[in-house]
Amino acid sequence: MAVLQTALLVLLAITSVLLILLILLHKGRGGGVADMFGGGVTSTMSSSGVAERNLNRITIVLGLIWVVVIIILGLFTRFGWA
Repeated sequence: MAVLQTALLVLLAITSVLLILLILLHKGRGGGVADMFGGGVTSTMSSSGVAERNLNRITIVLGLIWVVVIIILGLFTRFGWA
């Protein structure tokens, strides 16, 4: 079980970094931190709707994987399967 727990921890680290990067790639919707760091300039440029939808889908899937890994690691901790 220790090998599985280590693999899940590595997967958690990878998905965490990828989620941070993908969330930062999203187009600012106006207001908030996006405008503070120049997001207002990029939001006026026309971007592909398909690319934004694909970015949303990838982010959602990675978020679900991240949540499942967290739950499984919590079960390992709770029931002492390590």
